[in-house]
Amino acid sequence: MSSARRMGNRKRPVISASPAIAAPSAGIGSSGPAARFLRRRARGRTVPVLAVCLAILAVWYLAAIGMNWATETDKLARAGNYSVPDAIAATWSAQRPVLPAPHQIVAELWKTVFEVKPTSPRSLLFHAWVTLSSTLIGFVFGSILGVLIAVGILFSKTLDKALMPWVVVSQTIPILAIAPMIIVVLNAVGVQGLLPKAFISTYLSFFPVTVGMVKGLRAPDRMLTDLMHTYSASPLQTLLKLRFPASLPFLFTSMKVAVAASLVGAIVGELPTGAVAGLGARLLAGSYYGQTIQIWSALVMASAMAAVLVWLVGLCERAALKRQGARA
Repeated sequence: MSSARRMGNRKRPVISASPAIAAPSAGIGSSGPAARFLRRRARGRTVPVLAVCLAILAVWYLAAIGMNWATETDKLARAGNYSVPDAIAATWSAQRPVLPAPHQIVAELWKTVFEVKPTSPRSLLFHAWVTLSSTLIGFVFGSILGVLIAVGILFSKTLDKALMPWVVVSQTIPILAIAPMIIVVLNAVGVQGLLPKAFISTYLSFFPVTVGMVKGLRAPDRMLTDLMHTYSASPLQTLLKLRFPASLPFLFTSMKVAVAASLVGAIVGELPTGAVAGLGARLLAGSYYGQTIQIWSALVMASAMAAVLVWLVGLCERAALKRQGARA
């Protein structure tokens, strides 16, 4: 018993914990801000988007070789002997290529955006502003018209049954077929300038707003509408305090589609008018004189404008929904 007590009184040796072994992938600087930034980009959308862009560029350059090969090799053959690298370089630097290489479009954009005064008709910014003006006017009118039609359909079953089918049918008419008639009719009554193009933009942009708002205004649950009736709310109060806030996500989603459609309408409206300004006029001039690089630069500018407009609508959406959530 005494020996057991003596053994229990002995001090046990203290075993110190050994330092943790670093993971094989935890190299120097792996936890720095640059590494964390790269990991966040890899987990997000940056890396996939860059990969898709690089793939598109690679396919584009290969397509430029195939599309321009016949004309450029024929020129080189008349000039003398040539090698395959010479032919490839010629397809990427042709003056009037069938399909311009991406760097040729970038060079044309740089020249017409930064090396020319914005007020000059040679500037792409000048033409972009003309198209943007009619786009914004048509988008505002189309959005207002779409919201008004949706509210009328909400409160009137007659409009729902009589007007909604015609709204859908109106979008089955090809815009290229109806745009010249709209331009001619409006010119006959003295409406010229930006308004005819804005009218075509309105024609294309009101439809998605109408459909989205009808869906959004009908989105509140029946229990919420019954609660508003319990509080003796008028139809206008129910619209402003319940239905319209509930329709905001639908409204902004449809407005993103509408603003892009409005830009298409503005460009199409410039084609049959013989306009001398605007991206549509730039496309026509390039097609008349075989300037494919000019055509593609105008198309890239139009795509960039559409992306910026959709992004701005998205910013407004986030601000509106954040404000609505703060009130709630």
